[in-house]
Amino acid sequence: MTAQERKKVRLGDLLVDAGLITEGQLGLALKEQQLTGKKIGRVLVDMGLVAENKLLSTLSDHLKIPFIELRQFQLDGETLKRLDEAVARRYRCLLLADNDDGLLLAMADPLDLLAIDEVEKRLKKTVKPAIVRESELLATLDSVYRRTGQIESIAVELEGSLRSSDFDLSDLADDTDLQDAPVVRLLQSVLEDAVAINASDVHIEPDESVFRIRMRVDGALQEQVIKEKRVASALVMRLKIMSNLDISERRLPQDGRFNIRVSNRSIDVRLSTLPVQYGESVVMRLLDQSAGIQPLADLGMPESIRQRFELMIERPYGLILVTGPTGSGKTTTLYSALKRLNQAQRKIITAEDPIEYRMSRVNQVQVNPKIELNFASILRSALRQDPDVILVGEMRDQETVAIGTRAALTGHLVMSTLHTNDAISSAMRLADMGVESYLVASALRGVLAQRLVRKVCEECRQPYEPSARERIWLQNMAGGRFANDTFYQGNGCYHCNNTGYRGRVGVFEWLELDDAMLVALNEQNHASFVAAARRNPDFKPMGEWALEYAREGVTDLAEVFKISVDLNDLDAERA
Repeated sequence: MTAQERKKVRLGDLLVDAGLITEGQLGLALKEQQLTGKKIGRVLVDMGLVAENKLLSTLSDHLKIPFIELRQFQLDGETLKRLDEAVARRYRCLLLADNDDGLLLAMADPLDLLAIDEVEKRLKKTVKPAIVRESELLATLDSVYRRTGQIESIAVELEGSLRSSDFDLSDLADDTDLQDAPVVRLLQSVLEDAVAINASDVHIEPDESVFRIRMRVDGALQEQVIKEKRVASALVMRLKIMSNLDISERRLPQDGRFNIRVSNRSIDVRLSTLPVQYGESVVMRLLDQSAGIQPLADLGMPESIRQRFELMIERPYGLILVTGPTGSGKTTTLYSALKRLNQAQRKIITAEDPIEYRMSRVNQVQVNPKIELNFASILRSALRQDPDVILVGEMRDQETVAIGTRAALTGHLVMSTLHTNDAISSAMRLADMGVESYLVASALRGVLAQRLVRKVCEECRQPYEPSARERIWLQNMAGGRFANDTFYQGNGCYHCNNTGYRGRVGVFEWLELDDAMLVALNEQNHASFVAAARRNPDFKPMGEWALEYAREGVTDLAEVFKISVDLNDLDAERA
């Protein structure tokens, strides 16, 4: 279809002729368009007058151009980046392929003649438009046009300005404005890139001749190497200024925090510095305050576990533990529980290190070891504040455990975390921390253990045949129930940065103490406690939940084995 023919197409009339909407509905949509300024297609979809897929298919048939599902299209990074980012974002288009008969251009609006003319003018080749979903296009734009190139160019600019001086920027503490402009732009680009890919942490690490920027995405680090090594000290100093740290102290570790707005999102940054061989290493933990605290229903808990956990936290007293290694989502779960409990009739006090999310109506106290304000001292004072619910960031020592246990026995609901691998070992760990076992048995109501596993990328997921070793492991796990099932893995694509994974999901196990477990705990009989827990019909080990996720294609066996296989399994397999 020629450009002149395309120009004559009016989408609203086309949909009326196709019987998808009525003249009256088109009139309503046109009035809404005048108010919002949106394109008529987006207005019709947002008003629920026509399904997006039906609209795009009708337009595709009429214009005789392809309708492409971007998530199923194999994207090529080099081809995509031939189109300048400013043009791609302005006209909402992506260059998908360069064929003999022209350029295949994915467009949210294939009737946008200005966009087609601009791309043809820049790339000197005929454009063949294809129609795609606007939401998929915008998400792909963010993943394609990451700021790694921009970061490198700003680093080169900053390095050039540093060469005019024989001194490292970190020595110029009295002249902090000297390099502010490029440093601020570099930091802005790094944080924008981190937010765009949902990174949880940003690492800045100086080496002998380079420095590295590494971002943790879905639990795994992604690395960018910057050759301009001297830039690292400028970046570190700027971050120290923003965090109100001592810029002249480079021999001792320091901790700080600051808040910044990135892409219209409020990001709370927790910063930690560490003196290393070639300078100072910095790690920034990014907390998206604008995202809000998720309700328990959105955490991915199995329905049976969520219902029991919600019922338990509604009780007026008792001790509830959430356990797992660092980075397993314990704090997120506890905040979700507090969100459910946060009502006008309840007094809630927390002792945290650090406070990660601000909650209205909740009295949050920050641990400060410099003035001996630790978990135990906060807990003692909190009990004099007439609380209903107390959250202790972590049960670190005997004193904290003892006070928390007694508080749970005297009419308070106490929630806390413990660094153990599973729910069964957590109960015995409390008894091993010097508190009388009968007190632990009387106070402890339940233990929620959790881990995070990476989700298989849905765009490149394919069936996977387990290896012989994995088959042996599967035979030994969950009574061999999963040994003959079909599993999946990600092949790696542009959507997941060729990792095969995209996002993470929680894997949980819930242990609610019954009479047999309480007797074993009171007697400090570890073997009897483990046997009683495994006999409990309501207890399902975390490994079995993870295997169910793997069977459904949510995750893969490699992630399951990370949380399920221990050294004993490995020794048995070798034998």
